[in-house]
Amino acid sequence: MARAALVVDDSTTMQEMVSFTLTKAGFAVTRASNGQEALTSANAGKFDLVITDLNMPVMDGITFIKNLRTLAPFKFTPVLMLTTEGGDDRKQQGRAAGATGWLTKPFDPDKLLTIVKKVVP
Repeated sequence: MARAALVVDDSTTMQEMVSFTLTKAGFAVTRASNGQEALTSANAGKFDLVITDLNMPVMDGITFIKNLRTLAPFKFTPVLMLTTEGGDDRKQQGRAAGATGWLTKPFDPDKLLTIVKKVVP
């Protein structure tokens, strides 16, 4: 059975690039444009991996992760932040919210898959 990933980004182009990379690696991908949409998807399905942007309309990535972590099925699901921001303070906020890892845009597909293989058994 294919593993499932939830990709959250307000940029359709970024959604497509991440989805393409994950699909090639055998993931079934669900996409969302903001944290609120992603929470709706999370409540409706099961995901082995979540990749989210930080800066999005409606609900940002940090708020989304905090809300996601309150859902029992997602307490231990790997969540990667994929954002243009690389500051230590933002990374600390991400970790405090429950992010498993942090990648900066533009991302290298091979590096993304290397990290995914580490966090998704």
